[in-house]
Amino acid sequence: MIEVYKKIIELNDKGIDFVLCTVIGAKGSTPLKESAKMIVTPDTTYGTVGGGLTENKTITVAKELMHSTKSKKIEIELISKENTSCGGIVEIFFEPVNQNCKLYIFGGGHVAKALVEVARDIGFNIIVVDDRKEIIDEWNVRGCTAIHSDFLVLINNMQFNEKSFITIMTYEHSQDWEIISNCISKKWAYLGLMGSKNKIRGIKRKLVEFGINEELINKVDMPIGLEINSLSAKEIAVSIAAKLIMEKNKLMGI
Repeated sequence: MIEVYKKIIELNDKGIDFVLCTVIGAKGSTPLKESAKMIVTPDTTYGTVGGGLTENKTITVAKELMHSTKSKKIEIELISKENTSCGGIVEIFFEPVNQNCKLYIFGGGHVAKALVEVARDIGFNIIVVDDRKEIIDEWNVRGCTAIHSDFLVLINNMQFNEKSFITIMTYEHSQDWEIISNCISKKWAYLGLMGSKNKIRGIKRKLVEFGINEELINKVDMPIGLEINSLSAKEIAVSIAAKLIMEKNKLMGI
């Protein structure tokens, strides 16, 4: 049992999603009794809930719940090789443990600050990046990690994945271009760029010339956010956050 808890800590540290499966009821003849636990990750399992039919069914259900936010309880009736009941019923409780999605905000201006204030309460682990040291030194918005770094240096050293959300809102068109052209072919759940319609047309044209597939370009949210005729930094941030929530919930199967 201690090894299972050690594995939970390890998976949390590595940011890996998993489902904790616990035997909460055992009636009749069953291989394991209550409190037996098994961890199911996207790639493997740790521990056991009894092997055989029980384990196979548990793994199948756990993988279906891997990116869900909802727990589930099922009963499994044990069947013999002769396809007759063994008289045992096992009750399994499934608890998905999803690591927070990472939200990268490139650029530390007024919209970025407003976005952090909204997004920190909706399940994102937020990283703000700016290459201006004075911006990061004076950063005073809680709920995020603020990093002073050259944008491309950070991009080339980060491991983006299917749960990465990337928003681009720097102070210069050339910086926006460098970031989007280096991020678009990486793994991400969401990629958005802030800018005027004229700017976006230019960026899309350059991406095509850069050799990026138009289907991939069309997946990028630009101009960023929902169209709600937003004007102020806070309104723009709300429109972006609404789009982030929409895409995050799709990812989680909600």
